[in-house]
Amino acid sequence: MHRLVIVAFDGVQSLDVTGPAEVFAGVNTYLAETDGDVALGYDVSIVSLDGGVVDTESAVRLQSDSFADAAGPVDTLLVAGGFSVWRHREDTRLIDQLAELIERSARLVTVCSGAALVAATGALDGHRVTTHWARANRLAEAHASIEVDADPIFIHSPSRRPGHPDVWSSAGVTAGIDLSLALVERDHSTDVAQEVGRWLVMYLRRPGGQSQFASPTWIRQAPVGPIQTAQELVIDNPGADHRIAELARNVAMSERNFVRRFTDEVGLPPAKFVARIRIDAARHELERSQDTVAAIARRCGFGTAETFRRSLHRHLGVSPEAYRQRFSHHTAHDKDLA
Repeated sequence: MHRLVIVAFDGVQSLDVTGPAEVFAGVNTYLAETDGDVALGYDVSIVSLDGGVVDTESAVRLQSDSFADAAGPVDTLLVAGGFSVWRHREDTRLIDQLAELIERSARLVTVCSGAALVAATGALDGHRVTTHWARANRLAEAHASIEVDADPIFIHSPSRRPGHPDVWSSAGVTAGIDLSLALVERDHSTDVAQEVGRWLVMYLRRPGGQSQFASPTWIRQAPVGPIQTAQELVIDNPGADHRIAELARNVAMSERNFVRRFTDEVGLPPAKFVARIRIDAARHELERSQDTVAAIARRCGFGTAETFRRSLHRHLGVSPEAYRQRFSHHTAHDKDLA
């Protein structure tokens, strides 16, 4: 059987562990119920540094084997994440033994902030990886040798050196299930992955990236002063004229100085900030309003429905209609009556 080892630790996110485990267990069930070759399934074990009970972020407690119990070759090593990851990075014994375990693995998988734990071993150097959108900047700042892309649901980065594993990384929490289904598709077939996905009521391929699930509050606020005033002007009325010249005039600054200070204090140029705020305002409208896409486009500063569609797809990878269908707060009955 395919030997799959999941690494856990105190403070791990329970779904980072149990979500993928359920996917691989689903494959074993599928093979058993369809007279398939059960020997082609997954032998899954959960390990922690010293074994025993692992306390997760939630009330769930997991029983684990020790790293020493995972002796020998490993087909897939999956490292879960959790808020405690950055504390565990300081545990040199954990990092050293994790590095040794990675060396014996043919495929390396990280879920959510598990990427930060693996990064401490050096195993992600030179790779393009993803992680939870809210933790991507910290990972990128700590490891200049890693290309961190915060948008994809998951990424496959082939081995950079002979004898080193391929790297698969996923975004936050439930994205570990998306990645696991992709691995099942790779190991078995699309049919098997689709069937397991149906049992879990999951997309085999979720449309769009993780940006569509990110909170609008992730943009930095400038200190009290003219730049913060400009931010507030945009947030209070996204559909108004927010060209650079107009914003600079409203806060009594030259355009050149305004752009420089805005970028320094907010972390992105004014035009990108305006685009983000307009996207967030439009998302809010799509989730809570039943107005037409054209009306929302005008109100949020996009002008036309087509411009809005192109902008939303560029930022989130989905159309306004698809976003509304997935995230609308209205019930299907409400929509039928509209």
